[in-house]
Amino acid sequence: MNKNKAKTQKRLKRKKRVRKVVFGTAQAPRLTTFRSLKNIYAQIIDDETGNTIVSANTMSEKLSDSGKSGSNIDAAKVIGEAIAKKAIEVGIREVKFDRNGYRYHGRVKALAESAREAGLAF
Repeated sequence: MNKNKAKTQKRLKRKKRVRKVVFGTAQAPRLTTFRSLKNIYAQIIDDETGNTIVSANTMSEKLSDSGKSGSNIDAAKVIGEAIAKKAIEVGIREVKFDRNGYRYHGRVKALAESAREAGLAF
């Protein structure tokens, strides 16, 4: 099996295991992340209704206009702040963090910490 495919399969197994426990409600929706090689994405999801409440990513934010890379820690910090601001505007202050099978390290950690600093509690 291809090395990258094996890594993805392992991540998806971890994701399934975590998703059995982490469930977003209307009071505390789920903040999920996805990181690709070039971008990072964040969504706040209410799992009871299956709706995405707010989302942010490096392709649609001010980062893409500046011409900077969306695949570094600075970009993840910008997305964390953006998702927190959007969530607070909607009235969400508490979320459950779903790292989506990724290690809590690097871009995922930067996104989470900047969202906390901007006002989200998890």
